[in-house]
Amino acid sequence: MIGREVLAVNKQLGHDHVDLKCIDANFHHYPDRIAPAVDRAIRKAREEGFEHIFIGYADCGTGGELDKVCAAHGVERIEGPHCFSFYIGNQAFEADGDDMMTTFFITDFLARHFEAFLIRPLGLDRFPELRDTYFGHYERALYLAQTDDPELEEKARAAAERLGLPYERRFTGYGDLEQALAPL
Repeated sequence: MIGREVLAVNKQLGHDHVDLKCIDANFHHYPDRIAPAVDRAIRKAREEGFEHIFIGYADCGTGGELDKVCAAHGVERIEGPHCFSFYIGNQAFEADGDDMMTTFFITDFLARHFEAFLIRPLGLDRFPELRDTYFGHYERALYLAQTDDPELEEKARAAAERLGLPYERRFTGYGDLEQALAPL
């Protein structure tokens, strides 16, 4: 879900020595699959001769299982409970606390892939009445814009409208992702 952003940050930083390996973004729908997939990816990377490995996943709902995999392999991951937190900045996100509990977040990735990544997997294209079940307790949709892209902003606004949520936009850039990738 952050592959494009990792590439952009690496380009900004002048990193031409970083290889990016992605696992399926759909694992975010099944957080129990993230840690085993990362474990396999680390093992494969080691077999391919990679020594320094950095995991671009926050916890993303693994309940600490991803941290166990990272510890077992002696690798680090980006800090934070999820990408929304590190885009905002983990300290700022934590400071916002309860204000974020009823917020549905939209990133550049989700704005681009809203139908394919959210609507169809949740069945909202076939069963729109599920909207309230999934999103009835959210009070707003907050677009965390990594880039200033009017087309993505329009897509984010349309996503919020489709979910029946008031729309807000906050330009975050790449947040803590930049400082996490800088030492690589």
